[in-house]
Amino acid sequence: MAKKRQTFRRYSLELKLEAVRRVNVEHMSIREVAKRLDIQNKSQVQVWAAKTKHGMSLEPGTSKRGRPKTKFFSKKEEVAYL
Repeated sequence: MAKKRQTFRRYSLELKLEAVRRVNVEHMSIREVAKRLDIQNKSQVQVWAAKTKHGMSLEPGTSKRGRPKTKFFSKKEEVAYL
């Protein structure tokens, strides 16, 4: 769980692809890649490598997180949400 006032780093698509390339092509360790590319957590590199291995995209998506909206101002708005 995130702590209060905690900030999260966002990494560019180019950096993610470079990290995965170094792991897969250059056979560098995940820890070494994270250290050289200044990535805070080595497990993030593991996630990126696993996603590319399974053919998933590394581009940031528009995931719907959080509680779904339950109060609407009109029926039209509710139908559009559904």
